[in-house]
Amino acid sequence: MSFLASTRAMFELALGEILWARRTIFLALLAVGPVLLALATRAALAGGTAVVRVNGASVDSGTVFNVAIWTLYLRFIVPALGVFYGTSLIADEVEEKTITYLFTRPIRRGAVVLGKYLAYLVYVVATVLPSVAILFVLMVPFGGMGRLYLTLVKDLGVIAIGLAAYGALFLFAGVVLRRPLVAGLVFAFGWEQIALVMPGYLRYLTIAFYLQSLAPRAIPVEETFSTLQALNTDVPPAAASVLVLAAVTVVTLLLAMRTVEQREYVLEQ
Repeated sequence: MSFLASTRAMFELALGEILWARRTIFLALLAVGPVLLALATRAALAGGTAVVRVNGASVDSGTVFNVAIWTLYLRFIVPALGVFYGTSLIADEVEEKTITYLFTRPIRRGAVVLGKYLAYLVYVVATVLPSVAILFVLMVPFGGMGRLYLTLVKDLGVIAIGLAAYGALFLFAGVVLRRPLVAGLVFAFGWEQIALVMPGYLRYLTIAFYLQSLAPRAIPVEETFSTLQALNTDVPPAAASVLVLAAVTVVTLLLAMRTVEQREYVLEQ
């Protein structure tokens, strides 16, 4: 089989496995959670009139949507999905001692890795992006949808890029580390959170920093976020951030494929 045909076959197999995996429940909860929160918030915002106040300043539903994109999706849901799905794509096969069955097929090992990664990406993108669109419809008044439509399209693109970058990075972690899930959680919810507010260049070693440069900043209360804004004055241009995230995705994915191609998997009985 050619490499493309092998990748397609592995993609179809892996997509079916993901759909029936236990992690599907976790993904469903992450996708439905913001929608339920939006329904509750929308009920508190009568007809789009702002009744939520932060430090005495009113916050309308459109701003709540923008804040939700950063705090709920880009800072939690996107890295969480990358960790739980990315680390498991190859590591679960090794742990369950089924990796050798995949390698006995007449396909290249790199196609196994690429097919699994594409199945992950298609699945999470097809689940998370509709959740964002529903959140937009619920939170933004009908009269303001036209004005914020391009912002929604940008948000969808940023989230898709984040899912691709985190997934590839943690796929590589799942290939080279014995406990990739722990390492992934420490990186996404420990290291990145600290590095983003540390002075110096540590933030350049995080994915969240580059996603932050692409995220909306429609935050009305400067007093609340003045410290964070002061610490993030060196935000890179959007084009540079996209290139860095694309490079992270491609390089870590290629490294994962190369590592699997060269590694000998001797499974303990």
